[in-house]
Amino acid sequence: MTDLRVVGSDLRPPADGKRHLLSVADLTRSDVERVLATARSFARSQERDNKKLPTLRGRLVLNVFYESSTRTSSSFELAAKRLSADTMTLKASGSSVDKGESLKDTALTLAAYEPDVIVIRHPEVGAAQFVSRLTEARVVNAGDGKHQHPTQALLDLHTMREALGRLEGLQVAIVGDVLHSRVARSLVQALRLVGADALLVGPPALVPSGLAPVSHDIGSITDADVVYVLRMQRERMLEGANFVPSLREYTARWGITPERVGDGQRVMHPGPMNRGVEIDARVADSPAALVVDQVRAGLIVRMAVLYDLLTTGPVAVETTVEVA
Repeated sequence: MTDLRVVGSDLRPPADGKRHLLSVADLTRSDVERVLATARSFARSQERDNKKLPTLRGRLVLNVFYESSTRTSSSFELAAKRLSADTMTLKASGSSVDKGESLKDTALTLAAYEPDVIVIRHPEVGAAQFVSRLTEARVVNAGDGKHQHPTQALLDLHTMREALGRLEGLQVAIVGDVLHSRVARSLVQALRLVGADALLVGPPALVPSGLAPVSHDIGSITDADVVYVLRMQRERMLEGANFVPSLREYTARWGITPERVGDGQRVMHPGPMNRGVEIDARVADSPAALVVDQVRAGLIVRMAVLYDLLTTGPVAVETTVEVA
């Protein structure tokens, strides 16, 4: 049984003035522009032989990952180290979580170390908000269920701007399993915030209405500046649920192949990629692909987020969470 319950919506800053990044809904356009400008500055610093900055010396950043991660976990850890912070990474596997320890008790244990920032990924919606109520640390949501992944959205915006020179007016087609994707939810909000447009494309059962305009025809990606590809998130699907007849049919109807990518279009993917399913290897390895650029952006944008949370004004908290 989960010990989390998301209740209501509260956009007021917390009473103690703590600053968190829990959702793209926490951000204004000026917040986004500030973080992206800071990331660009950090990008220049990473071109030097000595890439370390003394900015967060003496600060403690804890990375707490209840779900598997390569890019997000490694980039947050490296981001903290590049800013000279002390770091510790806790994976659920091999910790007291395996013995049945609740998120509350884990959070209280980590809070005793007096961290400055806790970065958390958890399969339950609302986990990051819950932890923010149990610690004096700033909390960054590195993914909670199928709810939000705000730093992914920020690094995607940075990648698009660097590749295309602008964000305002961009057309982005998000293709695939939108239903189970926290990346898609965050990205749609972020694109809207900066004046870009999103179109959701995929099988009817995997593309919910209400987030953005929807199409079930892969041909509708033709006018997009960016084709943003999502994998099938089978770990979030109910056992036995059939959202598509087969992976082979999914690939045939909605897979991104060289024939479906037009001249000048750029292709993005948050990873991990399932080559030969949602994206053809020839596309993934082509000059049109910005996948490696996204990984590089992940480091500098997460450096910027850590810096921003510890040095600038308050950011609103999206959701109140309480123990059930």
